[in-house]
Amino acid sequence: MLRIAVPNKGSLAETAAEMLAEAGYAGRRDSKTLHVIDAGNDVEFFFLRPRDIAIYVASGALDVGITGRDLLRDAPEQAREVQALGFARSTFRFAAPAGRYSTIEDLAGVRVASSYPGLVDAFLREHGVEATLVPLDGAVESAVQLGVADAIADVVETGTTLRQAGLEIFGPVIIESEAVLISRPGDADGTERLLRRLRGVIVARQYVLLDYDLPGELIEKATAIASGRESPTISPLQDPKWVAVRVMLPRTGINQVMDDLYAIGARALLVTAIHAARL
Repeated sequence: MLRIAVPNKGSLAETAAEMLAEAGYAGRRDSKTLHVIDAGNDVEFFFLRPRDIAIYVASGALDVGITGRDLLRDAPEQAREVQALGFARSTFRFAAPAGRYSTIEDLAGVRVASSYPGLVDAFLREHGVEATLVPLDGAVESAVQLGVADAIADVVETGTTLRQAGLEIFGPVIIESEAVLISRPGDADGTERLLRRLRGVIVARQYVLLDYDLPGELIEKATAIASGRESPTISPLQDPKWVAVRVMLPRTGINQVMDDLYAIGARALLVTAIHAARL
């Protein structure tokens, strides 16, 4: 069986479980369950702390896993990232009291607090900067105020939390993180099928099907507005002057596309969600 590590809690857990369910895999019924066998799909799931998943997979104890790219890069042993999954996005930046530092080179010899010391240390060394890492578990915004660090490296969303702590962002982006599928060295049997299914879920979440009726002489105009992934499916209607059109389009901006099609004469426009896909 393919052995899959899944986050057991935190921001990654719920969406990862939903994604696997949409991909056709069995989930756990009890949040306390740590091991589930899905015999129908020839896989078994191990529900683990997100921070530990990269370690288990890199060691070969498990075949694949879902974790954050930040946690993958922070791990002492490196598993292989095989697919970005499009959720749990975050950005890591440096921050310090306003005006204290402006470039990453200014961090040479200073104390930098982070919940991701491995990730941050590797980034600093890559840029030729030697700093003292202060590992902290959890929020690090108070580290400067409490005197245990001179700067921090942390997740930045709007920057509001940092400003409330009297800090400002400086220097380059450390990493753009999101949930990723990772694999041990070498491909285990079943990995390709899992990857194909997850990619199908990603596509299904990004695209919709649009159906509409249209006077036949307007097909070229409609295709110019919405050409779809390949090309539209066009079927005749009882009225020979009209056709039915089906097209696969990005979910983002679909209402504007519908407005534009309606403006040229399309009618009965219907949008349908896609639950699974193979492209």
